[in-house]
Amino acid sequence: MFERTVEILKDYIDSAEEVTMDSALVDDLGLSSLDVINLVATFEDEFDIEVPDRVIPTLRTVGDIVNYLEENAE
Repeated sequence: MFERTVEILKDYIDSAEEVTMDSALVDDLGLSSLDVINLVATFEDEFDIEVPDRVIPTLRTVGDIVNYLEENAE
């Protein structure tokens, strides 16, 4: 799941950025709040899931996304 998450993230960040499970979406990878919302929409389409609005603020790191997807995507 981590590798697929990074593949999707590469569309939103400078490809030279090193991405780890601990990478913070905003502070480390430079995403804006709009980028995060678009990224969540991409994950929803890719994995055929719905991420509730209340969950989005909890997705602060790449690891948060990977864990959420592992728990909720089929």
